[in-house]
Amino acid sequence: MRVTLTKQFRFEASHRLDHLPVDHPCHNLHGHSYQVEVTLTGDVNPATGFLIDYADIKRSVQPIIDQLDHSHLNDVEDLRYSTTELIAEWLWQRIKPRLPDLTKITIMETATTRCEYTGPTDD
Repeated sequence: MRVTLTKQFRFEASHRLDHLPVDHPCHNLHGHSYQVEVTLTGDVNPATGFLIDYADIKRSVQPIIDQLDHSHLNDVEDLRYSTTELIAEWLWQRIKPRLPDLTKITIMETATTRCEYTGPTDD
């Protein structure tokens, strides 16, 4: 049986997109209450009844989320331009080696905006 699991995480962080024009609102220092969804897809192990235990997802992902929580994202290595698109890729690069069944990272920076990233393309 093939399933898709999603676990949510949250973090608070500030950033500024100082590469944008000075009249763009995101050029200014501001923060977000980010919500991240980590989605995995695969086959259920008949011995456990799980694709993976949600506790194992948390153990793998939470230390990565903790690197971002209550930080200034511009100061995080490899996140100088901390758009949701680039945060999603940054998370993917760190989570995928720990969770090979990872199929999607979704980041919401506000209640009405989200970015979904499904990994690198084979261009």
